Amino acid sequence: MNEEILINSTPSESRVALVQSGMLQEVWLERTGQTGYIGNIYMGEVSRVLPGLQAAFVDIGLERTAFLHARNMVRQDYSAAEDENPPEPLIAGLLRPGERIMVQVIKDPLGSKGARLTTNISIPSRFLVLLTDCETIGVSVRIEEEPERVRLKELVRTLRDDANGYGYIVRTNAEGVNNFALSADMVYLSKVWQAVEERSASTGTISCIYEDLSLPLRALRDMMHEDVDRVRIDSAAVLQKARDFAQRFVPDWQDRIEEYTADRPIFDLFGVEDEIEKALKPVTPLKSGGYLVFDQTEAMTTIDVNTGAYVGHRNLEETIYKTNLEATHAIARQLRLRNLGGIIIVDFIDMEVKEHRRQVMRSFEKALERDHAKTALSPISALGLVEMTRKRTTESLERRLCIPCPHCEGRGSVKSTETVCLEIFREIMRSSRQFEASRLMVLASSQVVEKILDEQSVTVADLEELTGKTIRFQREDQYAQEQFDVVLL
Repeated sequence: MNEEILINSTPSESRVALVQSGMLQEVWLERTGQTGYIGNIYMGEVSRVLPGLQAAFVDIGLERTAFLHARNMVRQDYSAAEDENPPEPLIAGLLRPGERIMVQVIKDPLGSKGARLTTNISIPSRFLVLLTDCETIGVSVRIEEEPERVRLKELVRTLRDDANGYGYIVRTNAEGVNNFALSADMVYLSKVWQAVEERSASTGTISCIYEDLSLPLRALRDMMHEDVDRVRIDSAAVLQKARDFAQRFVPDWQDRIEEYTADRPIFDLFGVEDEIEKALKPVTPLKSGGYLVFDQTEAMTTIDVNTGAYVGHRNLEETIYKTNLEATHAIARQLRLRNLGGIIIVDFIDMEVKEHRRQVMRSFEKALERDHAKTALSPISALGLVEMTRKRTTESLERRLCIPCPHCEGRGSVKSTETVCLEIFREIMRSSRQFEASRLMVLASSQVVEKILDEQSVTVADLEELTGKTIRFQREDQYAQEQFDVVLL
């Protein structure tokens, strides 16, 4: 599968797009002053310990205190059976208010929630992840061939025993690499960890003692593999940093990193800008004529599959089956592109044939295999619903790029002009009974005033007679449709 990485960098923002076979699959962005915190290591101070929640709040210098759960203070032994792992410790026996502690961010602040922390420090490189507090050696599950898994594990164990006693996780990118590449990564990680320890010992205040790479360099570290044909970068400064990084970690792939100098913006290639705009809309069309509807709420995301204009060629069941099959690939792509996480409910169109349901689930599972985020899928329920979870570490694309509508306050709808007119009439009655005045002035949006004067003039005349007051209306172009004021004159 041909892949390209496009990197757009300006002084105020960096954006990275992953394109597969000419189609945008994922996009990441990092803005000046709004960078993510995942992977950063801090010297923090415990603010509160909550035994009832088995958690503590830690001040790491961000706007909101961060959250540390007791289970994130014990490193899981991945080689042990589930019942052999130690029980969750009591948080009150581990921390006390005012204590200094080294922590790492594992989840960015989301909505009103602070960042999520762990004391199990890990530092990634190109091929390895250093585990500073254990001697575990693990291999990514995405490396499926057992001989290769055994080879890498034994190689890392040999190199580790010659260098240090740290634990390591072998990343997917390490498949097929030799001992020289892994040894170089170990040396690099050891130096980074040594620098972190020195900073933690010398700092006496709450501070960041290790910051992860910038977005363009993280993209090279985490996304470069054999299927990536080239990386195009539109900034000379970022290009030089990328080439220096590649020289150090992936020298064989330096010729794949290119400068983009065309007049046309780099994100206009493959329609990336258009795809981002489409991903902000609730409806995603399918090629067949069907469509998906995404509804993202605080609690969960729901996805509705509809046949739309697709009528098929044989019968209704076949039409539904083909629409659902097409939807599985579109949904998997949109989950990555929109960066949706947490609880997700997919409402497939009801299928009567059991084999069709099985094939749709198989197709969905296969489509989700490309996702770098961890997903868990449940079978189709009797109502045709599929419950799934997708690990969420950062805000969704919509919440990174958009804010709630100031007019509807995020509800997605506003009161009709007729509803607002009736509210105005009730407010006129209330005001006329409470206050003494001979005239009333109503300030409202142009749409509402037009409706009152055109369709509700008889009602206004009745109100003037009932209240004994003169009522006048004034258009305010800056008023939202639901906004109005009744002024006593």
